[in-house]
Amino acid sequence: SNDYIEAIKNHIHLKRPMKIVIDCGNGVAGAYAKKIYESIGCSVDELFCDVDGTFPNHHPDPSEPHNLNDVIAHLKKSEAELGFAFDGDADRLGVVTKDGQIIYPDRQLLLFAEDVLSRNPNATIIFDVKSTRHLFQWIKDKGGNPLMWKTGHSLIKAKMKEENAALAGEMSGHTFFKERWYGFDDGIYAGVRLLEILSRFDNPSAVLNSLPNSINTPELQIKMNEGEPHALIKKLQSEAVFNDALDVIKVDGLRVEYEDGFGLMRASNTTPVIVL
Repeated sequence: SNDYIEAIKNHIHLKRPMKIVIDCGNGVAGAYAKKIYESIGCSVDELFCDVDGTFPNHHPDPSEPHNLNDVIAHLKKSEAELGFAFDGDADRLGVVTKDGQIIYPDRQLLLFAEDVLSRNPNATIIFDVKSTRHLFQWIKDKGGNPLMWKTGHSLIKAKMKEENAALAGEMSGHTFFKERWYGFDDGIYAGVRLLEILSRFDNPSAVLNSLPNSINTPELQIKMNEGEPHALIKKLQSEAVFNDALDVIKVDGLRVEYEDGFGLMRASNTTPVIVL
């Protein structure tokens, strides 16, 4: 772990010290997150950083908004500028602004993409089919090559290697940095990269809140029997008609683009459900 901390400390440089709160949800991030953030010049408030596999405080899943309530409450009463939360094995990052706004991973990726492309023009940036449509134009405007791919940790990682992409991210919170790092998903490292960018600004929350945003529904799931979801999606891919659609993307299920938004339906990789 000392080699890992040294590797981060040696190439991440904050423009100013920052004060953050971290919620490790009693997962493994608690063993070393504070030490890592302090090593790059942060002051760190800890929440639930004792590693305890019974997860006595809340489930360690930053993709569920209610699991971020403790971070939001702490930001209100403390001097911390930003809040981070991690899942159980610390490969996913949740981000909360000073005013309690949750910055979902696809919006985080907007900022990461801009930063990576400032050093690597024409680089390929990969994102999954669940991600915001703002990524397409944003990446192009910043001089990059946007590529949408299938949802799934291993699928994104394989595509990243195939395309020699500099950066990839999933709506679930997995972010993969190949530029300046090793191409695997690591929530603590994603946090370090975010702090490096935001330390250039006096008001990091204003920068995050100004990122393009859209109104979106929560993820909905239609439960089916084993094998049925994939069969239904295959049938819809070949037969369904979507009037007024600008584009129908079939890389993973059906993502139908309209002038004012998009709809997605796909078979889950892990359970027999259709995800909307």
